[in-house]
Amino acid sequence: MTHRSDPRFKTHLPLMCLLVLALACPASAEWKEKVLYSFQGGIGDGEYPAGGVVFDKAGNLYGATTEGGGECLPAQCGTVFQLAPPAKKGDPWTETVLWVFKGNGSGDGNTPAGSVIIDSSGNLYGTTGYGGTGDCVLIGEKVGCGTVYELSPSGEKGGAWTEAVLYSFPTAKQGYLPNGNLVFDKAGNLYGATMFGGGYGTTCDAFYQYCGAVFQLSPPKKKGGKWTEKVLHGFRGARDGANPNGGLVLDGKGTIYGTTSAGGFNCPHHSGQGCGTVFSLKSANNKGQSEWSETVLHRFDPGQSDGASPSGGVVFDSKSRLCGVTRTGGQAGYGTVFRLAPSSGLAGAWTETLLYSFTGQQDIGSPQAGLTLSAKGNLFGTTIGGPYSSGIVFRLVRPVRGRSWAFTDLYSLRGSPDGHYPAATLIFDASGNLYGTTQGAAMRETARFSRSHLRLR
Repeated sequence: MTHRSDPRFKTHLPLMCLLVLALACPASAEWKEKVLYSFQGGIGDGEYPAGGVVFDKAGNLYGATTEGGGECLPAQCGTVFQLAPPAKKGDPWTETVLWVFKGNGSGDGNTPAGSVIIDSSGNLYGTTGYGGTGDCVLIGEKVGCGTVYELSPSGEKGGAWTEAVLYSFPTAKQGYLPNGNLVFDKAGNLYGATMFGGGYGTTCDAFYQYCGAVFQLSPPKKKGGKWTEKVLHGFRGARDGANPNGGLVLDGKGTIYGTTSAGGFNCPHHSGQGCGTVFSLKSANNKGQSEWSETVLHRFDPGQSDGASPSGGVVFDSKSRLCGVTRTGGQAGYGTVFRLAPSSGLAGAWTETLLYSFTGQQDIGSPQAGLTLSAKGNLFGTTIGGPYSSGIVFRLVRPVRGRSWAFTDLYSLRGSPDGHYPAATLIFDASGNLYGTTQGAAMRETARFSRSHLRLR
């Protein structure tokens, strides 16, 4: 839920809506943007996309919005939506609201705090930050602790989708305020993170309990049974991480990797909670049936021109190195793009390399979302600044022969009626076009950023 007094969701821009965008690069190599859909908000439509979008096999896009769709007092409801491509080139994309969340009064979730993922059968999975049947209280009101949900198509064209709440966090000890996207393992287990809860840490926030958790949700062994949750790690703050921000990834051995926005070394802007970490979680037998152990791979330290406050999780490159961004820190204080690689000298140690430090000038910096890796090994992302103060889409080109990574501003958002404040990870289609969402504009929107020369990727 986006509680009006909730400090976790004060990034929203008043009287602004969100966009779905696409970006393409024609033969001239100049990237062009197209707004695919502008959200209207209110009872009939969603507003403030909760993350990025995903494709199904037919080329439809799916995502979630944090608000809109209905009234879920004291919370915001939120929606899950579909965008269908036009039958004829040049026609508009068509939005369908697949589900409007009903809130904790109905046992349903509300306020999605991440986008959706899709399985091979076309079912969608995601989390809501609040709602459900849990007993969590915020500012004197019962708001629920959040849910994990599944949305399934009817099998008939145009048929209604069905929601199932797979898990409702019962207390803050099991997790509170799920955040970011889920991820599947090969056995069908779901993994995610909650910004708070987990049973450990008492000083991470004045409004919420505990410092966050990573959880596993296992499907029932018999059809119709209940999914089972297990807290794999409860963060403790201080030198441990605090407030994991989702975007988890798994390697081929089942080890989990992610980031926390706080914890680690102390930082003044985090009130002593730290500048954030990159961590791994490993099962003792790598089958998810025993205790999991956490290793802090990196503690951010801006006193050494390092980044601070990682956002959006991490991605693997082709050499199994972890790449991510920080919102602040670096040489100018406007954030960084970093890479972590296993150290050849010390077992279990990882070495950080800063690939780029945002300057606060044309790039402006402060990336809010994770990176996307292209087939060529280049990195794509967004920041909230830029020449029009509405955000940019950028590319970092992999260096050749020891040179530095080359930064390019692919597109600068201009605000209404264009997008404003891109804060979700981008995705590619098969033609090399980029798709993402923004959290501000005269009407909320989704956009495509496209190009025809795949060599530019």
